[in-house]
Amino acid sequence: MHIVIKNNILTYDNNSIPCVIGRNGCALEKKEGDGCTPVGKFNIIKGYYRSDKVKTLFTKIELSKINRNSGWCDDPNCSLYNQYINFPFDFSAENLYRNDDLYDILFVIDYNINPVEINKGSAIFLHVAHKDFSPTEGCIAIEKEKLIELSRVIDKHTTITIKI
Repeated sequence: MHIVIKNNILTYDNNSIPCVIGRNGCALEKKEGDGCTPVGKFNIIKGYYRSDKVKTLFTKIELSKINRNSGWCDDPNCSLYNQYINFPFDFSAENLYRNDDLYDILFVIDYNINPVEINKGSAIFLHVAHKDFSPTEGCIAIEKEKLIELSRVIDKHTTITIKI
């Protein structure tokens, strides 16, 4: 399956879903903390979910449960930059176990994953949108129910193209 993001619309098969992207739009040259969503063609490599908030999630991609210690390193000075980590952690990292619903379900986009380049950007996910559809820090976000529907067709061959 192939997902395309353009003009705040996520399309796959014959479906079109409103989405939000980074607060500063899309960028060909992304940098850590710039609030931009990277442009390009990527794979979706793994999923994470909160089993206390999402009881059943059907997908053909590897899934892991998010727990209170789950995080993602966003510190360019750390050897684990742009990777899953467990708290406590001595460097800057985003907490995946959030009080809001944003990371109830998330899929990791393989942006700056292999190889990882320092300061090129981290934690680029497809996740649940804020209820008011406010922009992200660089991720792509859609309504929770739409993400649950989309998860049913995501597999290890799914690609995502982000266009300006």
